[in-house]
Amino acid sequence: MRQQELENWLQASLSDFKLSQSEALELRDILPRLANDDIAYTRNKAFELAREFVHVGGDNAVATLLWLEKLSKVIDNFRQSETSSIAEAHFSPGEDCRRQLLDLLISARQSIDISVFTISDDRLANAILTAYQRKVHVRLITDNDKAQDQGSDIYYLINHGLPVRMDSTENHMHHKFAVIDKKILVNGSFNWTRSATDYNQENILVTDEPKLVSAYLEEFENLWQEFK
Repeated sequence: MRQQELENWLQASLSDFKLSQSEALELRDILPRLANDDIAYTRNKAFELAREFVHVGGDNAVATLLWLEKLSKVIDNFRQSETSSIAEAHFSPGEDCRRQLLDLLISARQSIDISVFTISDDRLANAILTAYQRKVHVRLITDNDKAQDQGSDIYYLINHGLPVRMDSTENHMHHKFAVIDKKILVNGSFNWTRSATDYNQENILVTDEPKLVSAYLEEFENLWQEFK
């Protein structure tokens, strides 16, 4: 990747004044292919681009510094271990949790395994379906009672061919987690609903800690077999 291409990538990322989860993952894929001089160039160019907005001031100055901080953290983690780690917490009400989920769904390359109590947020449902239609291997486990709720997107996904399994007991399948590409876990209280974004006090954690990812994948596989 040439330095001009790196500069173009940085400018595109900074255009909305945030380093999204998908951009962080893309940068993680780019860094191993760069020579040390190009990694140094990437960091220096990021500071140069950020300095222009910080110098001007205004509403975008703080957002620019946050972008620079997150980008620098990805580079630093790569330098330390050649595999940067993810450990993030996000909260609602507000767009933070939904935005992170959308970024993860959009960034998925190989697989998405979702075990969630209910889905009624059309933006999340459509992101799941879009991933499935671009040949990402998607599986969904959900609660049979909540699938019947007005506004539920479960049968919308089923009708478009998505593999879905449900519990069939009086108890609830109450998990709210997903594993992306077998390596990134998102888990928390956040239901995949509009009210969780707009009104509720909710949270998600995002991590690529291998032991946690492995444990949740095992739980998913157990439920997938149990509910077949």
